[in-house]
Amino acid sequence: MKLDKKLIFIFSGFMIFLSCFLFGNPAFSLEKKQKVYVIPVSGTVEAGMAAHVKRSLEEIKDEADAVFVFKMDTFGGRVDAALDIVDTISNIPKGKTIAYVEKRAISAGALIALSSNLLFMKNNTIIGDCAPIINTKEGQQMAGEKVQTVLRAKFRALAKKNNYPVKLAESMVTIDMEIYKIIMDGKTQLMDIKAYDDLTKKEKEKISSKKTIVAKGELLTMDDAEAFDLKFSQKSVSNLKEALSFAGYDSVDIVTIEESWSVGFVRFLQPFLPMMMLMGVGALYTEIKAPGFGLPGIAGIILLGLVFFNQYLIGLADHTELLIMIIGVLLLGVEVFVLPGFGIAGIAGLLVIATGLVLSFQGFVLPDPQFPWEGALLMKNLALVSGCFLFAFLISLFLIRFVLPTISKVVKGPYLGTNLKDSHVDAIGSVSIKPGDTGIAHTFLRPSGKIMINDKKIDAIAQGEFIAQGTSIIIDKIDQNRVIVKETVKDGL
Repeated sequence: MKLDKKLIFIFSGFMIFLSCFLFGNPAFSLEKKQKVYVIPVSGTVEAGMAAHVKRSLEEIKDEADAVFVFKMDTFGGRVDAALDIVDTISNIPKGKTIAYVEKRAISAGALIALSSNLLFMKNNTIIGDCAPIINTKEGQQMAGEKVQTVLRAKFRALAKKNNYPVKLAESMVTIDMEIYKIIMDGKTQLMDIKAYDDLTKKEKEKISSKKTIVAKGELLTMDDAEAFDLKFSQKSVSNLKEALSFAGYDSVDIVTIEESWSVGFVRFLQPFLPMMMLMGVGALYTEIKAPGFGLPGIAGIILLGLVFFNQYLIGLADHTELLIMIIGVLLLGVEVFVLPGFGIAGIAGLLVIATGLVLSFQGFVLPDPQFPWEGALLMKNLALVSGCFLFAFLISLFLIRFVLPTISKVVKGPYLGTNLKDSHVDAIGSVSIKPGDTGIAHTFLRPSGKIMINDKKIDAIAQGEFIAQGTSIIIDKIDQNRVIVKETVKDGL
């Protein structure tokens, strides 16, 4: 009985030791660390970046304890792409998004940064200056009031949602705002020039300090220290881990979501899309003008396919645009194989393809009046596609007229001769005819036809009037490969 108690004591001690070892060892800990997903927002803000952010969040945004960090390093870009990113971030539950400015968040980057619940800035970084710029004949200019009004409203909404200074947020996009930092009755507050002018004389007498934060004619741009002082940034930090620690995320797993090969490929192709479209349309037009279906047709389909595939991956092109493109290619096929020449089917095919390309460069069919930049984007896309088609047409004509014939001379043959200068001399000599020989018109000569001489048929051309079938003729002269005849009756023969 004593032995059994001793064994039980030893066994219990061993189990306690094992439990302490397993649960005390981090390698065997059952505690699950909170995950922090870092999504880089770097480079030009465009549709490819919007697609990357959206797809990165699709599968992980519903994780209960996940935190999402958007690492900012951008000078800005397209308004529509920035708004897509903002909407994607805004749909994440409150308290789970952090913007970390690693280098800069300028223009559209500032808008994206303020869509996060918390903002941290690395030392010596900047944020702000969200000036909406449009291209005009006179160069780049500030967009009109319609565009600024929409962006101001968006900045106000984001500032209210995430507790940023509303007036200062507006001043990032409004160049005629003037913001003061005043101390009134011992309380510090921000006030724009309109609110300041509305103060009564007695209220102004209570102001003990007034400092201009944003001067008229300027857009708010802050470094990390200024952003902290103006209550945008939570803290200036030296790295991301310091920011996470300050936010209360010390023991976490940091997972950086890099761009997939497809998104990287899409963003790489973006600057080359107009050139690819130009070359693709030009190749298709060359194929239409040349007999058969060869290298130009294949190259044109591949290039336009890459353009469409690029837009499909970033979410701008969908099944509708795909169907339109297929219809356009089928119409071109009818033009090439069924109705040779450049007619209704070819023109219709190019117009349908142009429509599909225009729609694939934008996320809407008709512009919404509430978003003025959509109208400008539609006109830009129409000009882009129309310009590519026009230049492709001119370049193709140049290639067909001058380049292709030159290539045929440079590349070794054999080729047919460039003319038929001596092609029938031997044939005429083989039938032993000469000027003065007589015969009859085997067919009507109007003016060309066939004659019968020495029981052989020969091509001939009538001199002067047409010659009826069966009329006696005489060979007047032989000019290289041409046999010229006339009626014998008219000469009394």
